[in-house]
Amino acid sequence: MSENENLKEKDEEIKEFGTSFIKNKKGNVFCLTIIGQIEGHTVLSPQTKSTKYEHILPQLVFVEENDDIDGMIVLLNTVGGDVEAGLAISEMISTMKKPTVSLVLGGGHSIGVPLAVSAKKSFIAPSATMTIHPMRINGTVIGAPQTFSYMNKMQERIVEFVTRNSSITKERFLKLMLDTDEIANDIGTVLFGKEAVSEGLIDFAGGLDGALYSLYEMIAKEKEKNGEKNKMDKVDNNAKK
Repeated sequence: MSENENLKEKDEEIKEFGTSFIKNKKGNVFCLTIIGQIEGHTVLSPQTKSTKYEHILPQLVFVEENDDIDGMIVLLNTVGGDVEAGLAISEMISTMKKPTVSLVLGGGHSIGVPLAVSAKKSFIAPSATMTIHPMRINGTVIGAPQTFSYMNKMQERIVEFVTRNSSITKERFLKLMLDTDEIANDIGTVLFGKEAVSEGLIDFAGGLDGALYSLYEMIAKEKEKNGEKNKMDKVDNNAKK
């Protein structure tokens, strides 16, 4: 394939899926973007900027199983969206063995919070914000105790995931989620970049340079570890012979 064809293919990947693949001497990095609204089982209108979870999930499998990819950076600017779709993506990222870094740019709101903390290391731009609020349901709601129980269980899944993948405590996260004094017409809390770090939600405040530096550092350690493992395997094989 010619260089022009390669560039054309990369342009199509960015246009269609918001992904790109960077190769250099420090490592091969897959860039995944999650923007707009997370689209789940319901198709959103063409006027809504969205990220389709059925596009993201197979790409994560591709990244994990591709020997040519050393790590992944996730760029986030999302208003939230479908809870189950967002949690599905978050769970997959959190269970990947390869080095992963997330960077919140603009906003990482609602279900964007679990997505932001799912990577091995998380960054947030100083100007970015994150909104933590209780779970909501769109459409017809049946006024019964079972509805409340369902919502409570769904919310517990989010709280458990966030506290498992960050340094914030369950008690503190719930307090921020249920705050009635922060937002004028809603329940919850808006955290700016450094506030998200001080609360233990995000690891570091910074931009693209810091996120990539951290990712390449993890890649270098992983390569060193794999190199040592290969040496040990060769010694064991020689000993058996």
